[in-house]
Amino acid sequence: MDCIFCKILSGEISTKFVYEDDIIAVFNDINPQAPIHLLIIPKEHITSIADITPSNIDVISHIFKLIPKIAKEQGLTNGFRLITNSGKDSGQLVPHLHFHMLGKKLLNPYFDA
Repeated sequence: MDCIFCKILSGEISTKFVYEDDIIAVFNDINPQAPIHLLIIPKEHITSIADITPSNIDVISHIFKLIPKIAKEQGLTNGFRLITNSGKDSGQLVPHLHFHMLGKKLLNPYFDA
């Protein structure tokens, strides 16, 4: 599989994790769009949010249980944005489910359409 996130998880590509456990890894985006721009990825390769099934829903639940902890540890006390894209038309560049956590600046409340 030629997935950059899987290569990061296997250690083939080096990065420093902000948080890691048996189920997920969190690290800084290499092209940050805000002072804090983290990527939250499951260690299990799930292509996109459209590929969530009853067999992997616990992974997603685990991510959402940890989001408040990760945000607090990053000092995101005034709020943050959480984004995921699903498929090519959404702009998903890496075909491995991931969530962008952005914060530490006032973000535009409107999205370009």
